[in-house]
Amino acid sequence: MPLVSLQLERFRCIHEATLAFDSHYNLIVGANASGKTSLLEALYFLGRGRSFRTRRLDRVIQQGQADFLAVGKVINAPVTTTLGLRGTRGATEIRVGGAAATSAAELALHFPPQVIDPDVHKLLEEGPTRRRRFLDWGVFHVEPFFMDAWQRYHRALRQRTAALRAGAAGGLGAWDAELAVAGELLAERRGAYLDLLGPFVADIGQRLLQMKVELAYHRGWAAGVPYAQALEEGGERDQRYGITHLGPHRADIGVRVDGLAARERVSRGQQKLLAAGLILAQVALQETYTAGRTALLLDDPAAELDPVNLERFVEVVRTLPVQLFVTSLLQDLPGFGVPGAMFHVERGVVRAA
Repeated sequence: MPLVSLQLERFRCIHEATLAFDSHYNLIVGANASGKTSLLEALYFLGRGRSFRTRRLDRVIQQGQADFLAVGKVINAPVTTTLGLRGTRGATEIRVGGAAATSAAELALHFPPQVIDPDVHKLLEEGPTRRRRFLDWGVFHVEPFFMDAWQRYHRALRQRTAALRAGAAGGLGAWDAELAVAGELLAERRGAYLDLLGPFVADIGQRLLQMKVELAYHRGWAAGVPYAQALEEGGERDQRYGITHLGPHRADIGVRVDGLAARERVSRGQQKLLAAGLILAQVALQETYTAGRTALLLDDPAAELDPVNLERFVEVVRTLPVQLFVTSLLQDLPGFGVPGAMFHVERGVVRAA
């Protein structure tokens, strides 16, 4: 489902742009600080309902303006669907096919973007929140009922947390029962997804790093223990501190390279390549379910990788049937071939080449 057009207004340094895209390869060229990454950010926002650079809406609205507007059209032949976003300093309004959407997940069903940018190494270096988000994004696109399980679990978690903080007398039995069922379901679906992802990670890890890369799922409580039992055993501590200490909301992914934790085995530069490989593996798996559906956004890969690693990276990317958006300082970007569409960005003005 490629994105065929974008109308963008008042987004960061881009005051106004109306663009038509190629379904395969789009190259965005410009000097540093010209607005190239802002255009990628807008594309990401259109599919995710949020930025990959900041959590604050006011940062993406052009200075002196009250809102931004992004409208894109995606094709799932023979149907064309219009996606719309209007962001103010307090909220984001989302529309899909002209109707108000209940969540950003509706955008992702039509236009699911993945980004590899200079901060990609944070997937490995930062805490588990970013890895859980990575994991849940992947499960969402291969498991039709995952969102129901995720919402059920987090609804029960909020209810239990409220009861804990209110000092609910008479125990937490009712809340624990629902949380235990939803938590087991969520953990099972995440684990099944990682089983599917593992071979893709191993293959791409070998091609990029010439190393053995493996994933391990830490579900958020002790292995071999039913979640209901873990909740019961931790109930006193939870009541003391007013939070639920164990469960899928504390889950994480362990990444091992040649048998060692990734942080102990690879350099900073290799971490970036490894983290990029995890994203490419996720895209490869997703594309086995619906080929040509993902948009892959690459922010100046030639500046982040040495020539040897860039060549390996490009070889993997070119095997994926994705819609590609790449930023570059130069319009002659080795390995990617001839772009179907090229755009020049200068001081926030975007023009088709």
